Amino acid sequence: MSEQFDVVIVGSGAAGLTLALRLPQHLRVAVLSKGPLTEGSSLYAQGGISAVLDERDSVEAHVADTLDAGAGLSDPEVARFVASRAADCIHWLIGNKVPFSREEDGRGEGPLHLHREGGHSHRRIVHAADATGRAVETTLEGMVRRRDNITVLEHQVAVDLITARRLGHATQRCLGVYALDAAADRVRPLAAPAVVLATGGASKVYLYTSNPDGATGDGIAMAWRAGCRVANMEFNQFHPTCLFHPRAKSFLLSEALRGEGARLLLPDGTRFMHRFDERGELAPRDIVARAIDHEMKRLGADCVYLDISHRDPEFVREHFPTIREQCLAYGFDLTQEPVPVVPAAHYTCGGVMVDRAGRTDLPGLYAIGEVSYTGLHGANRLASNSLLECLVFGTVAADDIAGHLHELPEPGPLPPWDESRVSDSDEQVVVSHNWDELRRFMWDYVGIVRTAKRLERARRRVDLLQGEILEYYGNFRVNADLLELRNLATVAELIIRCAQSRRESRGLHYTLDHPEPAPDPAPTVLTPSR
Repeated sequence: MSEQFDVVIVGSGAAGLTLALRLPQHLRVAVLSKGPLTEGSSLYAQGGISAVLDERDSVEAHVADTLDAGAGLSDPEVARFVASRAADCIHWLIGNKVPFSREEDGRGEGPLHLHREGGHSHRRIVHAADATGRAVETTLEGMVRRRDNITVLEHQVAVDLITARRLGHATQRCLGVYALDAAADRVRPLAAPAVVLATGGASKVYLYTSNPDGATGDGIAMAWRAGCRVANMEFNQFHPTCLFHPRAKSFLLSEALRGEGARLLLPDGTRFMHRFDERGELAPRDIVARAIDHEMKRLGADCVYLDISHRDPEFVREHFPTIREQCLAYGFDLTQEPVPVVPAAHYTCGGVMVDRAGRTDLPGLYAIGEVSYTGLHGANRLASNSLLECLVFGTVAADDIAGHLHELPEPGPLPPWDESRVSDSDEQVVVSHNWDELRRFMWDYVGIVRTAKRLERARRRVDLLQGEILEYYGNFRVNADLLELRNLATVAELIIRCAQSRRESRGLHYTLDHPEPAPDPAPTVLTPSR
């Protein structure tokens, strides 16, 4: 028997928790998390949240910076829609006691301290030292756990969306989701007239990433299988500065370091960014990441270096305590020496196509945050617009659900998950081998610099892997690793197909075969076969 809710939210980052808290408290809401409630990319966001809060700044300037970073593919109206709602979102967080950093006034009550990051023309990054995501996520977690109408379901891995046509109905809509309860080792149906995907991005499709292990594109793959369009999957943002150390699995060094004067250096100590962009270290991330990649390949270097040791040590300790402590743990003193860095996959700019209320092509299904394609980011995301997008679309989707939930019929009982024709696997090594192969060829062939030949090689590899995965999925009981591999393979295919379709270089998509931008750019849209 399926469990019944009014709204099921798949994902528990800033987008999902914002939506849960913004919904009316008489609604029965379930929040599914793959691990502990706060574990996800939002928790690890360091830099902050873009918002116009300085009288010398303006919404139009924020929009212009977003469009410039987006390299001709950001939707101006969506950028304005988001930027104009930023201040309200910050005030909502302040009202809920998120401890943002403030200018020193002796009492901790001064004006908000604003960082400036790459691509921004003004200081407009609201932050909590260098652990903004943690401050926001843990605050929202505490609020969610205190709400009687919200059921928190941790260690739940979504398997697939349940649609009306899947059950033989004539009219298509979303009815709920099948979820693997990792603790009980069983799949159960969760029914709701409104289902929200807030599952984050897909950067784990690459070998090197700043993201936690759960960023496996689950929501994008599930929505695609359910018949939703996706867009701009070729635009994968590589953060320019992740710590280079064999034990530093995914630790990034915030954009805000460069905003406060950190310099990028070659192994011999010389600066190089001025040769690639007049903005130097404050150029948008795609330019900085590509410059680092170019210099590493030119020199055969394992890494470049990020240096803020020329700033006052007390300033560094005050503004970047988390980064400094983490670097110290790996043997680097941020206040005294340059630290080694490399680019790593960081953010998925494309995703499930939605409108300005977060609605997808499938009635009853919403997508918010990194899983979605709103038109905001275009060909490259402006720094610190990610948490902002989560807050804005979490809010507007909650308003839309609250206003239209009465129009959505109750899905009724849903059928149980059928395991009658599968068995336990005795070849789990197939999953781990395919997982490793997929991430390696995506890094080698579909990374920062691409070619038509590399993309064709990747396409052949992913087609073979998908055949193996489909056979494995059809014969054995599901587990979390298999589900994530299945989703990663789907997302890899979508990235490759989008990249093959774009015959130009723009933003985060750079190909040696078509190094110049095309005159009339348009989003890359893929539509599933029905």
